[in-house]
Amino acid sequence: MAIGKRGLVWVAGASALAAVLAGCGGNAEQAAGGGEGALSGTVTLDGSSTVAPLSTAAAELFQAENPGVQVTVGTSGTGGGFERFCAGETDISNASRPIGEDEVAVCEDAGVVYQEFQVANDALTVVVNTENDWASCLTVEQLNAIWEPDSEVTNWNQVDPSFPDEPLELFGAGTDSGTFDYFTEVINGEEGATRTDYSPSEDDNVTVQGVTGSPGGMGYFGFSYFEENADQLRAVEIDNGEGCVAPSVETVQVGSYTPLGRPLFIYPTAEVLARPEGLAFVEFYVANHAEIAEAALFIPLNAEQEADLQADLDALREQAGA
Repeated sequence: MAIGKRGLVWVAGASALAAVLAGCGGNAEQAAGGGEGALSGTVTLDGSSTVAPLSTAAAELFQAENPGVQVTVGTSGTGGGFERFCAGETDISNASRPIGEDEVAVCEDAGVVYQEFQVANDALTVVVNTENDWASCLTVEQLNAIWEPDSEVTNWNQVDPSFPDEPLELFGAGTDSGTFDYFTEVINGEEGATRTDYSPSEDDNVTVQGVTGSPGGMGYFGFSYFEENADQLRAVEIDNGEGCVAPSVETVQVGSYTPLGRPLFIYPTAEVLARPEGLAFVEFYVANHAEIAEAALFIPLNAEQEADLQADLDALREQAGA
């Protein structure tokens, strides 16, 4: 399954976005034409804890060139972020999954017009304790048996008879997380379907601490969190029927790390794109996506995805110049 891209999203129609952007009076480069510090204002982002480090890296790099702009990044989870976004409380929503149909309807009812950009890739990574030398590779079926609703798997020897008699302790994403939504859908076949006797948290650092503190621990989160804690955890290879595949830049970009390779998104409102500092930040984020992904330990877009993103940026600039 190759990582897909939903493309440009036009809530309430492209004409609505064009009407708002027409108030820009030019593009971000023109707005920044007064030199360093010409831009000022604030840009607020919230949403996915997975995407937060990516947007934080973008914010830091952008603010180094535009010290007059304050960019803040919150971590309410993808679902919690969309709630705030559709309520008009934030400028940009970070998301580790595409916006859902229910969320689209809420935004439409509130008159929130937005655009979707895929800015990076991620490898949702299953991790175990470093003392675990038996579960180097797990099948999707084994993960399902562990995580499915009403699962009675509580010991590693129930996953595979060759595994030791070791209690299985589970840690994972909270229900407001896009990571939770994505993992449950691709592993259990339905978004939100999961056993409930695990330790959930919107903070991936809690999962790191839980797994490192338990010899039989297992958890899951984004690839960047594994890379930041690779000396404390071990990543499990995933077998989706075509052999064991480890999470990596290469396996995600070519689409062989399935089904846990996934796209990451930002959703700016038309209102923030109509502000010079907002448009400048989004243009900077999109134009420098590869450098930002590298700085935040994420997986850059492949060539096809990059071409799609450039087309989206060109469309944005065209609308901004309307």
